[in-house]
Amino acid sequence: MLARVKKLFQATDMTVGAPWKQIVMFTLPMLIGNIAQQLYSTVDSIVVGKYVGDNALSAVGSSAPILNLLLVLFVGISMGAGILVSQYFGAKQREELSYTIGNCITLTAIASVIIMILAVFVTRPMLVMLKTPESILDWCHSYLLILLVGCIGSAYYNILGGILRGLGDAFSSLLYLLVATVINIVLDLLFVAQFGMGVAGVAWATIIAQAVSAMLCYRRLTKMMDLFDMKPQYMKLNKKFSMGVIKLGVPSGLTQAIMSLAMIIVQSLTNSFGEMFIAANVIVMRVDGFAMLPNFSFGTAMTTYAGQNVGAGKYDRVVKGAKQGTLVAVLTSTFMTTMILLFGKQLMGIFTDTAELVELSRNMMGIIAAGYIAMAVTQSLSGVMRGAGDTLTPMWISLFTTVLVRVPIAYTLAHVTKTPEMPNGDQRCVFISLLCSWLLGALLTTFFYIRGKWKKKAFGMADVR
Repeated sequence: MLARVKKLFQATDMTVGAPWKQIVMFTLPMLIGNIAQQLYSTVDSIVVGKYVGDNALSAVGSSAPILNLLLVLFVGISMGAGILVSQYFGAKQREELSYTIGNCITLTAIASVIIMILAVFVTRPMLVMLKTPESILDWCHSYLLILLVGCIGSAYYNILGGILRGLGDAFSSLLYLLVATVINIVLDLLFVAQFGMGVAGVAWATIIAQAVSAMLCYRRLTKMMDLFDMKPQYMKLNKKFSMGVIKLGVPSGLTQAIMSLAMIIVQSLTNSFGEMFIAANVIVMRVDGFAMLPNFSFGTAMTTYAGQNVGAGKYDRVVKGAKQGTLVAVLTSTFMTTMILLFGKQLMGIFTDTAELVELSRNMMGIIAAGYIAMAVTQSLSGVMRGAGDTLTPMWISLFTTVLVRVPIAYTLAHVTKTPEMPNGDQRCVFISLLCSWLLGALLTTFFYIRGKWKKKAFGMADVR
């Protein structure tokens, strides 16, 4: 029994064994971890919705697009780190692995300082630009400012967690995230329900809990010196490795930035429908966060799987794992979608006691439900391409479906459905446009995966290393 527990904390070599089994076993702890991470924002929403009110719920949710936009630097570093770490680990190159990890730690510190400085100057002007209702403007600003100025804990958890996953250790980051989630829930209730700190209270609870998870991840890395070294010389920025992380990570970070900008544009449309629809959108997006978790988890697992096998030169195994992993992801997402459709009303009722808001949220959720199955395909095959070193193709697909498909469809539908009763158009346009972008994204990703240009990137990674 002790040996099994110890094995959970060891790095996983995904270049051997049945592909689907390795992918599933790697995905499970990561999925649980992602669920725990999603609980951060979900518990924030539940606590403020129940103890402060629907307007506070709107404030927490409408801040998300701006928060995501300003944190894309960490998304890029994390993705680049995961890809390079998995490939160097698969290739058993200790020196290169050490430089990659050390440079990631330094790059994260630099990115954190940049975000902290930007946050002070841009958060309120962006909220005003988005026509955030006056009734929630101050709450939105307070929530955002605290999270962004205290972003270093979140930054290091995500980066160090990505490094651990690249090494095949998804269990440790899960365990530490579970600890942090419990801390977050306790502090949410303490700060809001007991101390009456409101929206600011949930923000403080989040950054404290994330700082704890980051410190635990760092401590875990210091105990893995049989795989790499963590000396000052490896922390010093090295052009080859820092640019390697940036080169692989920038497309993912840029994708998130553009998608966040698109969300901000759509958020402006959402705000025009009033506080009730804003609150409904927040609820749907919270449930959406959980519904999408299997897809994101399988996508990350496929990136690590492909990266390690490319590093080991086992290209046929990459293709075999892509087929098996995508099938499992689709089956899992189908089950999740069915549960959401069956228990939608109960899920929405967790966030608010307002019957009208529950019904509106359930109806909007029903529009996008089928899109989750399509996203299972998109995330899995995109993960394979990224792991092989092709981060550009998934980036262009995401940008096209988000910027050139979702935004125009949303605003066009809103315009053509304007009536005296609906002066801003039909509210459903926000979610119909999202469904269209997801479905098209799955088709395009499948096409480019089958086309196979990503394989040339995989074959060329040996030269890069």
